[in-house]
Amino acid sequence: MTMNSTERCLASNPPGANLDPAVALFHSLSDAARVAIVQRLASGEARVADLVAELGLAQSTVSAHVACLRDCGLVVGRPQGRQVFYSLTRPELLDLLASAETLLAATGNAVSLCPNYGTDTTGEPQNEEIVR
Repeated sequence: MTMNSTERCLASNPPGANLDPAVALFHSLSDAARVAIVQRLASGEARVADLVAELGLAQSTVSAHVACLRDCGLVVGRPQGRQVFYSLTRPELLDLLASAETLLAATGNAVSLCPNYGTDTTGEPQNEEIVR
């Protein structure tokens, strides 16, 4: 097997397999702010103003991340008067995050050393060419 072979590479698309939804799901969770929002919503619904206060992020930032999660079907808004209360759409999302934590613990957080997606000690991506 050569280095360029994709015979056994899980990242390659086997014929007939559509990995696009899985890729979109993981991409929707690829931002620390979105993961923090999901973790916060795991404890109950919240307004954007609540998330801003609790996460210490700008209102526009939180709104954009909530919109991303909503567009991906992970979060739903419940209007009440002039406010919108957001909550998780599926409890399975919490199972996914718990599984990720278990995997990270089992690998000793080795993914943080990944040259493409890992973080250095400052928390910044190591590869500056990554565009989110």
